[in-house]
Amino acid sequence: MSGFVEKPEPVEVPGLVHLHTGKVRDLYRDAEGRLVMVASDRMSAYDWVLPTEIPDKGRILTQLSLWWFDRLTDLVPHHVLSTELPPGAPADWAGRTLVCRSLEMLPVECVARGHLAGSGLREYEQTRTVCGLALPEGLTDGAELPSPIFTPATKAEVGEHDENVSYEEVARRVGAETAAELRQITLAVYDRARGIARDRGIVLADTKFEFGRAEDGELILADEVLTPDSSRFWPADQWQPGRPQPSFDKQYIRDWLTSPAAGWDRHGQLPPPPLPEDVVEQTRARYVEAYERLTLTRWT
Repeated sequence: MSGFVEKPEPVEVPGLVHLHTGKVRDLYRDAEGRLVMVASDRMSAYDWVLPTEIPDKGRILTQLSLWWFDRLTDLVPHHVLSTELPPGAPADWAGRTLVCRSLEMLPVECVARGHLAGSGLREYEQTRTVCGLALPEGLTDGAELPSPIFTPATKAEVGEHDENVSYEEVARRVGAETAAELRQITLAVYDRARGIARDRGIVLADTKFEFGRAEDGELILADEVLTPDSSRFWPADQWQPGRPQPSFDKQYIRDWLTSPAAGWDRHGQLPPPPLPEDVVEQTRARYVEAYERLTLTRWT
């Protein structure tokens, strides 16, 4: 069992139709058929949406995504049309709301990995492969791969777990031509972002993207992009293969939830406990630092 500890009631806004409440975002449709995507301060981990929010998280995710979208448009177009608040929207939606193109979303999480971590590390330790791709012997936790790899996953509903799949499975689901296009663009975007992050003293270990098709068939980068929610960011000066890496993402929360201090069994039936104030503060500080390091601007 997993999902929301307590699912929030959607905010009702005149002229907007609520479509979906996800782990982090609430999705609406406006009268013109555009999507309105609102990033909350909710935090998810181990397929649970936690009972404690992280202040400013939704605004950080939104503003960082916009910063990245601007730096990727020559590689792939994105779905953002406007950042203006819809009429009647609550004031606290400011800075966390995107008005976007309505797309036919592809049922694939497009994951690029340049380092071994997370589910990729677990699979490698058992089979010396990741998503069916053979890797060299002797790699350890955090090791840099010989070259970045495309390791797709299925998109899961809230409370369910994304499952890594082979490239062949992606081709079966979306067609060989689309699968090849997804792999090419995913690795190109990752390569661009990894170079930008490296110049700012950050290792972009892995990340995931979502894509959709416009009415004319063009492939569009959607959802969020290259945030601490969807990426593993490590401080480059502390990167040391062979151990878990310090990070600017939600690994701090994952580590607390699996520590004796939390007293929680991630494989049991009970929901996770509220986060202590110091864990909330430390997590927010990591998200802020990721934003400031990448954009070279102060978070306000």
